[in-house]
Amino acid sequence: MDEREVRLRQSRRRLFLKTVIGTGIGLSLVSAFYVGASLRPREEVTPEKEPLKPGDILVYAQGGGEPQPIRLEELKPNDPFVLAYPMDPRTRVVKSGEAKNTVLVARFDPEELSPETAQHAVEGVVAYSAVCTHLGCIVSQWVADKKAALCPCHGGEYDLKDGAKVLAGPPPRPVPQLPLRVEDGVLVAAGEFLGPVGVQASASACCRHV
Repeated sequence: MDEREVRLRQSRRRLFLKTVIGTGIGLSLVSAFYVGASLRPREEVTPEKEPLKPGDILVYAQGGGEPQPIRLEELKPNDPFVLAYPMDPRTRVVKSGEAKNTVLVARFDPEELSPETAQHAVEGVVAYSAVCTHLGCIVSQWVADKKAALCPCHGGEYDLKDGAKVLAGPPPRPVPQLPLRVEDGVLVAAGEFLGPVGVQASASACCRHV
């Protein structure tokens, strides 16, 4: 065997070893990826975390014990809004395990509502998502002189009489309205939220500096 053939065989052997090692590393990385993926806990959608659905009954979010449905007669025009959760009418499970299900409910004189807002209200009662569109805090405070809802995190204000139009602060858009109807004197979701709930990707990207 001449020297040229010896060098050729050595070159082929080195190439083979590199291929084997490279393949082994690649398979190890792929295996590690799938093992890691399998170890990540999967979020289970339990009944209390199911999204709000049309037909759900609105119940008071505050107060313990038996969930109390919100009755139309209990809401007085221009009183501070109340926070609510949806309740499955069949199972009676309150969907309080998901923050995006939090709803704010307020009542105004019907003539105070903008025409678009009145379309989805019932006898002056309006409902909106309570999740601020800025950074996802819960809108939980009432501004009496403006009859508006306030997010305590960064001062976002929403005009509940006019489609939750943003009056002040950094929220990039209104909180979406929830259509309502009344059944046996109780407030019921007549549809889904009329827009995306909470922070959207484009909004979060432009507001990270706040």
